[in-house]
This record gives sequence, structure tokens and C-alpha cells, in this order.
Amino acid sequence: MSRNNESANNVVIERSFNAPIELIWKMWSDPEHFRAWYGPQGATIPVAEFDVRVGGRRFVGMEMSTPNGPMRMWFTGEHLAVNEPNQLAYSEAMSDENGNVQSPSSMGMPEGHPTTTEVRVDLGVTGELTTMVLTHVGIPAGSPGEMGWNMALDKLATYVDHADVGDN
Repeated sequence: MSRNNESANNVVIERSFNAPIELIWKMWSDPEHFRAWYGPQGATIPVAEFDVRVGGRRFVGMEMSTPNGPMRMWFTGEHLAVNEPNQLAYSEAMSDENGNVQSPSSMGMPEGHPTTTEVRVDLGVTGELTTMVLTHVGIPAGSPGEMGWNMALDKLATYVDHADVGDN
């Protein structure tokens, strides 16, 4: 597979934050902080359970209002890499509220959507900024998934800029 085709099948988003790398790490690894920013605009995260170690479980519940009424989505996975504060990687699959993996088609996803994807978060420091490269393997560039990530990362930037975040 060529690099261009590989890139087309993955969402890759780069962001910089005027915050210490340890704080950005905490945004991804601390469920309380994660609930505050994750998901597209209008989504809430009532459930975020993380066992942040290689092989540790992740379980996230997201709620959103849609034109057809409220919608709940559940995601389960496991941590694949935990290298604090530089790298976090985890698998992700749609699930029911008990964490049982569901087929993408049964959840209304298009044909060909993978059952399990991988999210990689790579953090670094450039000058006084923390740089982040988010890669979501298996979600096509330009897809609604990429739009959702961009909305979530906008929420993350706003949350990090909030004065009290560093105290938690």
C-alpha cells in the first residue's frame, strides 16, 4: 500500500498547545479531564473509565442530541502503548453499554467500516508549546470522524486555556 493510500485511510491531525506536555497527557489519561472535552460539539461524556497501562481497558459513553432525538454511543478498547508523557495508543470499537463489541453495520456505520480502529496520540515539546499528532487508523481522512475529532480538539484547546485546569 502506498503512503498516500495509507494516509487517505487514516485521520491525522496536528495541533499545538500553549501548555505543559504533562497537562496535555493528563487530558488524555485522566477520565475527569477527558469527559470535559471529548466528543464533537454538543456531545457529553457521562462515562469514561480508563486503566492506563498496556492491556488496560478503556470504556467511554457519549450522548448527543440529534434531529431524531437523543443518541448514545459506547466505545470499548484497550491501551496498546503507554509512554508517559509522550505516547498513548489504544484500540477502539463500538460497543453496547456493557462493553460488548458491536458490528459497525449494526450501529449504522457504512459498509467497510472496521470493527476495531486504533487511536495514537504522540506528544512532544517545541519551544514553549506542546505539539500533538493524533492518528486514528482506520478512519478515512475527510470523513465525519475527522470532523468529530477536529471539533473535540477545539474543545480540548478551550478547556486547556481555562485557568483552573492545571489545578486538577
